Parts: sequence; structure tokens; C-alpha cells
Amino acid sequence: MHVLILGGTTEARRLAEVLHGTPGLRLTSSLAGRVARPRLPPGEVRVGGFGGSEGLAQWLREHAVDALIDATHPFAGTISCHAARAAATAHVPLLALRRPGWVPVEGAHWHDAGSLEEAARLLPGLGRRIFLTTGRMGLAAFADLTDLWFLVRSVEPPEAPHPPRMEVLLDRGPFTLDGERELLGRHRIDVVVTKDSGGAATAPKLTAAREAGVPVVVVRRPAVPEGVPVVSDPEQAARWLAERLDRPAFRPAD
Repeated sequence: MHVLILGGTTEARRLAEVLHGTPGLRLTSSLAGRVARPRLPPGEVRVGGFGGSEGLAQWLREHAVDALIDATHPFAGTISCHAARAAATAHVPLLALRRPGWVPVEGAHWHDAGSLEEAARLLPGLGRRIFLTTGRMGLAAFADLTDLWFLVRSVEPPEAPHPPRMEVLLDRGPFTLDGERELLGRHRIDVVVTKDSGGAATAPKLTAAREAGVPVVVVRRPAVPEGVPVVSDPEQAARWLAERLDRPAFRPAD
């Protein structure tokens, strides 16, 4: 049995750990290749794109893939659409693994945005010193905000176009609450911008912002393609896979 995981996330690595070493199961994890030193999961790993949905469908057929699991980032909308079309073309069962999104708690000052562009339009009315935690991709949406100052945190250095008044902080989660409190205070941040990525690794910034009374602009995640079943954790994905392949339930690796 051959399973392809479209990965790069914590959940994808955990799923690979659960499945790795299962007798009779071949496991391949695919990474986009946008990070220079990714954290590699166990099992076979391929890096790079497939060439759209047609290329992915061809790869599924050529490598006799029995099941496809889309465990990409919640905002990797393009590859998720390609996965849905490729799975339908190649007649391979597809599952989406998505960590739950964040939910505001009492006292939080959240502003909903449907896109990075909409988030950028909200900023001039909210503050002047922006903590931008949406990653290095998409900074062009904020490039025209010449009167605002941005602290941009990302794993890799961002490329132009980007805001002219910008300081870059290269760092990778998980982040601590004390660290986020110190960061907001040291840089005098008065607005936080984030994507609704979910998960615990980067959630402390939301608590720190709420404690400081700092508003947060939250960019909504794209919807999973219609008709694709969704689970919220790797263990549920493993159970789905066992059912689809008519196998006993997979057990986490020691």
C-alpha cells in the first residue's frame, strides 16, 4: 500500500511518525521546498512541486498511490485545489488534515479579514506599529502602507515588494507567552496581523495581544475544496486511512 502525504506541517510530520514502520505500507511525504532547512518526517521524502493538478495526477498513477492525504498548511489553497482535482482524475481517495482554527476569547479585539489585501486596508485605522506574522509570502499587499512601521517575523528572509519601513525578525515557532509579551512591549506594537493558522505553536501572540489590549487582524483561511472529507488531527487521519485500506488501526510509533 502506498500513501502520499502532502506535508510540511507539524500535523503531517506527526502523521508520518504514526504510519512509519507499518508492515506492508509505503509512505511518501512531499514538501514544497520553500524552506531551506525543513524538518524532515520519517519515511520517503520528495521535495518540489508536481506541475499542477495534471502533474500530480500523473505522479499518483505512476507511483501507484492508494491514498492521498492533504496535510498542507491551512493557507496552501492552491495545492489543496490541485490535490482535489488530481485525486478525482486518478481515482485515489483523498483526505484533508486541518488543525482547528483559532477562536477569540473574552477580551480579545479581533478584526476579521478575508484576505491580506483586506487586512492591509484595515491597518491605517487601527495603529501605526504593526507586528506582521503572516510569513514572507504576500508582503506585497502591505507595500503601499508607507506611513506604517512593520515588524515582520518569518522563517526565511522576505523578498520585495514589501513595506518600506520594515524590520525583519527571522524565527521559527513554537513561541512562548513571555517571549511574545516582551516582543510586543519592546517594539511598541499596537496592531498584530496574523493568518488563522490554528495550532499552539504561534498562538501565544494572541494571548499577549489580548493582555496588552492590542487589536488583532485575523485573515480567514480558505475553505477546503468541496466534497473532500476533513479531520482535525493525525490520529483521526490514521483511522480514516486504515478504514479506506481495510487494515487494522495504525498505532503510534514508539
